Amino acid sequence: DDDDDDDDDDDDDDDDDEASAEVLCHQSDYISMSLMHEGLDSGKKCTVTSDWHNCLKLGYDVREREFPSWMRTLLEEGAGVPNPDSILPAAVVSPGEPFGAISPAVASRYGLSSNVVLVGGTTDSNAAFFAAAGARPEAGTAVTSLGSTLAMKMLSGAFVEDAGRGVYSHRFPRFGSSDDDEDGLWLVGGASNVGCAVLRQEGFTNEELAELSAEIDPISDSPLSYYPLTKKGERFPVADSAKQPVLTPKPDDRKEYLHAILQGIGDVERDGFRILGELGASPTDPTIVWSCGGGSKNDMWISMRERRLREGGQQGGVEVRRAKNTEASYGAALLAAASFED
Repeated sequence: DDDDDDDDDDDDDDDDDEASAEVLCHQSDYISMSLMHEGLDSGKKCTVTSDWHNCLKLGYDVREREFPSWMRTLLEEGAGVPNPDSILPAAVVSPGEPFGAISPAVASRYGLSSNVVLVGGTTDSNAAFFAAAGARPEAGTAVTSLGSTLAMKMLSGAFVEDAGRGVYSHRFPRFGSSDDDEDGLWLVGGASNVGCAVLRQEGFTNEELAELSAEIDPISDSPLSYYPLTKKGERFPVADSAKQPVLTPKPDDRKEYLHAILQGIGDVERDGFRILGELGASPTDPTIVWSCGGGSKNDMWISMRERRLREGGQQGGVEVRRAKNTEASYGAALLAAASFED
């Protein structure tokens, strides 16, 4: 440095530079910045571009497409950040929207094309939705994940929110559309504490599940009414921290016990979609439900769930199918590719 400032002034400048280099970003944002700016270090200041989906949990208002004033107030008064805009992402784009190009040095280092374009990212669960349903599904398309817990997402023509039950809406990408287009779609969803974990808790092996499921008639109802939680507490479709598991009366026949448990999980799914409809999702019922997770391998259960959804829905024509692709990485690739389709 050729300036004649004294050492104290130099230290102050260094502190200011270090503070200005601190920004809020998500993992995907950090990777994008690294690809655009030949890597990052603590002294390099970069402009952050993020996406609607990641920024939702940061506090971004997906309807107004801006960070709300209360967030800036909290950062300024609560966190002592004098200029909140200096640490927030400078731009928040649609998932899949092109916003930058790879650094020639990074492209050369990793053997990539110098024409690589970076696009807005998404979250892992939303990427899994794209993998199962595709990047351009119609409203009414839903995905149910039958893992340790039960998670549901449905594409809706209307925004839906219920903080008490953990229901929120992601703004769905609008490929090639104007930023002023307000007639978008929303990816609404909720997650229950009910799920396939209860099957392990009750001692069912993979072999037993396959054998007993083959003996269950999917068009017949179990006379037992279960709420198969593994422990106390539920979040969706009812928010009740005191809700207890219901797994009694327990029949001696393991097939009948399994039938009742699978029916109980399926009924939580049915009630979940019903609640989304009551909260304003459009259409009120899903038209197709793509199934993923370990439970999607059970053909009998897919048939049982389809029947229960049709009986409980207002429209009655829902189809339940096993998703061919469920990996989030595949969904992210579909999202990126959709941005460049004609």
